[in-house]
Amino acid sequence: MAIAALAVVAIWRPLDNGGLRSTPSVVVAVRDLSRLESVEYHVERVIDLRDKQSLLFGLIKTQDAILFVAVGEVTAGVDLSELKEGDVVADRAGGTVSITLPAARVLSTRLDNERSFVFSRSTDLLARRQEDLESRARQEAERTLEQSAVDTGILDRARANAERTVAALVRSLGYTTVTVTSRAALP
Repeated sequence: MAIAALAVVAIWRPLDNGGLRSTPSVVVAVRDLSRLESVEYHVERVIDLRDKQSLLFGLIKTQDAILFVAVGEVTAGVDLSELKEGDVVADRAGGTVSITLPAARVLSTRLDNERSFVFSRSTDLLARRQEDLESRARQEAERTLEQSAVDTGILDRARANAERTVAALVRSLGYTTVTVTSRAALP
């Protein structure tokens, strides 16, 4: 009996990190990137999401609602892996270079989970509580954060910054006449 108790004590270890039990990580994919991130917008938005419900053939109207304050970053730039043959034309003897960059695009949208929060959550007395309402609010936040950044000109700024950065880099290589343009964005 004493040996069994000693074995339990030796095997069982209390969680000393607030109940979080760590498991091994598994890398399932690796991808090489060739992105030039040229601008990042910090965006804040309030998401008011309501799941309207009706009971007794529409006689009773109820709802489950959430007010979510979303804070996030939207990063834009160009993916240099999309450069095509002929996009870079250099004349070393003449010191000239002409570069056509891929169209600027949103590269990532990240919701800041440390600063985003549920401001209020209410479920009417007869309403069914939708457990996925916060997840839906977070998804809507990511979508609208990106759209807000696009609407306020992130792609134009990303294009201009990328062109300026690439031109400065090429000039530092000794070229004197550098022309950098970008392909038009697809609709």
